[in-house]
Amino acid sequence: MKKMIFAFLIMLTCQVNSQEAEPGNVITSYGKTFDVKSPEFKTDTTSVLKVVFDVDRPFKASEPNALIETAARFLNMHEKAGVNPRNMKVALVIHGKAVKDVLKDEYYQDTYTEETSNPNSGLIKELANNGVEIILCGQSAAFYKVTREKAMDEVKYSLSAMTALVQLQNDGYQLIKF
Repeated sequence: MKKMIFAFLIMLTCQVNSQEAEPGNVITSYGKTFDVKSPEFKTDTTSVLKVVFDVDRPFKASEPNALIETAARFLNMHEKAGVNPRNMKVALVIHGKAVKDVLKDEYYQDTYTEETSNPNSGLIKELANNGVEIILCGQSAAFYKVTREKAMDEVKYSLSAMTALVQLQNDGYQLIKF
């Protein structure tokens, strides 16, 4: 049901704006955004934006995880709005079934029946190269047998998603949960 509502909102946004999403300058291959002309709620381009995205579920095995791609959209749209990328501190906490989205290609193919490389690989590499912390719940990883050998090199293990979320919020990160 949440997926249907999410898809409807995206569709509605596209129809209302009737414009094309544009690639970003920070994460160039992912996270297209729309230009919003003269927003009444102004973006504070001078503050440091510290955000943690809670990623707890996968989507289609053949497409990048929409929740992970949200981090790319966040970086791209705020940079276009005038926020210096150095003033954006972004983290992803990945847990639940979403832990499979950080598997190296060979292990991703073993997990899904489709003969596909992990569609999240390029996205995760590009996010990590731009300073995004990719944090994996050690509890979910153990449950789903995602070992350090199987996980992408860009991933950092934590004791748990709960631990990472609490510590990041204690450090001033704001939680975004979809």
